[in-house]
Amino acid sequence: MNVFEAIVIAIVEGVTEFIPISSTGHMIITQKLMGMQEDDFSKMFTVAIQLGAILAVVVLYYKKLLSAKNGWKKQFEFYLKLAAGVIPALALGYFFSEKIDAMLESATVVAVSLLLGGIILLFIDKVFNQPVTEDEQKISYKQSVIIGFWQCLAMIPGVSRSAASIIGGMQQKLSRSAAAEFSFFLAIPTMMAATGYKLLKHYTENGGFNAQEIKLLAVGNVVAFIVAMLAIRFFISFLKKYGFRVWGIYRIIVGIILLIMVYTGYIR
Repeated sequence: MNVFEAIVIAIVEGVTEFIPISSTGHMIITQKLMGMQEDDFSKMFTVAIQLGAILAVVVLYYKKLLSAKNGWKKQFEFYLKLAAGVIPALALGYFFSEKIDAMLESATVVAVSLLLGGIILLFIDKVFNQPVTEDEQKISYKQSVIIGFWQCLAMIPGVSRSAASIIGGMQQKLSRSAAAEFSFFLAIPTMMAATGYKLLKHYTENGGFNAQEIKLLAVGNVVAFIVAMLAIRFFISFLKKYGFRVWGIYRIIVGIILLIMVYTGYIR
């Protein structure tokens, strides 16, 4: 991987991480279209640059994350709810890490996931159209854990962590914007855990990081941070006005194109 490839992948990560179109799926497609070598570092890189995207959430929502308007006890309780919500992903990610890594190599899995997820998004606004909770900080522990299980669907490449957790939130009677923001907050511990695990694994298995790898990780995270800042602002505004249907149509189109590319041999 060179610096140009790292920047391209980081832009894709920043744009797609918090939009329900699958950042992992788009990064896999981008790598294959660019003819990038699929080595241990490139696989780790696509996870590690999520740290930059996480920081974008922290910067944009620091007031909510550190708000004490309802008292620090209530705020601490919200942190505990986030911790409860991330437990399903930590457990399943630990036990099925190798199978997840194997699926990351399959463009067919990504294509089918994009296609099926797109069909679901076409109808999601009509299915869950009676929200009860407008403030994501008012959800219960039970709701948080259930949304956490929904999030686990994103371990399948192409599903989209954002889509899975937002749909889970709407199924738990959160409004579209509240479900989206809770998805962003839930991403912080989830993605930090995934990033930390991948970095530690690469470090121990390869005896550390060389200068080029450190450079690529630094560039990738900075780019992902900047792009994610812009993408999050755009997505929330767009979601409030138009809902999920347009993202469903986009996913279906991309999924069909990718299937054609796979079965014509353009992408292996």
